[in-house]
Amino acid sequence: MLELRGITKRYGERLALDDVNFSVRDGRLTGFVGGNGAGKTTTMRIVLGLLSRDGGEVLMDGKPLTTQARQGFGYMPEERGLYPKMKVLEQIVYLARLHGFSKEDAAAKATPLLEDLGLGERLTDTVESLSLGNQQRAQIAAALVHDPAVLILDEPFSGLDPIAVETVVSVLQQRAAAGASVLFSSHQLDVVERLCDDLVIIAGGTVRAAGSRDELRSEYSSNRWELVGSDAGWLRGQPGVSVIEFEGGRAVFEADAASAQQVLRTAVDRGAVTSFTPQRPSLAQIFTEVIQ
Repeated sequence: MLELRGITKRYGERLALDDVNFSVRDGRLTGFVGGNGAGKTTTMRIVLGLLSRDGGEVLMDGKPLTTQARQGFGYMPEERGLYPKMKVLEQIVYLARLHGFSKEDAAAKATPLLEDLGLGERLTDTVESLSLGNQQRAQIAAALVHDPAVLILDEPFSGLDPIAVETVVSVLQQRAAAGASVLFSSHQLDVVERLCDDLVIIAGGTVRAAGSRDELRSEYSSNRWELVGSDAGWLRGQPGVSVIEFEGGRAVFEADAASAQQVLRTAVDRGAVTSFTPQRPSLAQIFTEVIQ
């Protein structure tokens, strides 16, 4: 498990990171979200040893993270860093060999990985000839080819079309299922919500919320409920109830737990109830609430 404790970083008088604490657990996908300048890339670069920190510590399995341990990490920066004149397979094989694989083993790892990422027909094309989306897939392959125990990906879905996103998501889920710890940042909150097991929200260099996706959705849920039945128009006059949405037999309303239970009893007395459920907030709603 990768763990950050009390990480701080200053640029002159500006405090870029202020007491940042969170964990990236083995076998789980952790989404790292925040606006531009929130501190995501700075945090990732400190974990990787590319930036120094002014305070705090980075731990791996409870011990200070060493340079040797970092060599086994996989990192995909937001900026593309592949050699444009090299062929795709040649490039990924070369990077695998830098991690100590023989030429044969490197090719044996690189080829199926590129195929899984949808680049099987582009193995002999130069990197510069690829579309930006396919260059992004190649960049992801570069981060994965040496089977890292920890993956750190900065905006891995940038420039990808929906089909490519699904392809990359599948590959990352496979790596997590095999035990890797995966930390990825993204501005695409719908993808993060669907993909991540755990979530870290950062704003102004401070972690505003962290925990499992379901824990955070429960923690930030409001007293909002959905009722679906034969008729819901009567809700408008119900004491303690504020109707948010109404369409035919479906209504979304806000009420405390006692008032909501009274609504349910009344609805059952009045006719058939198809469903009655609490409404959990989306990641976008939680994000908006915690950064204000």
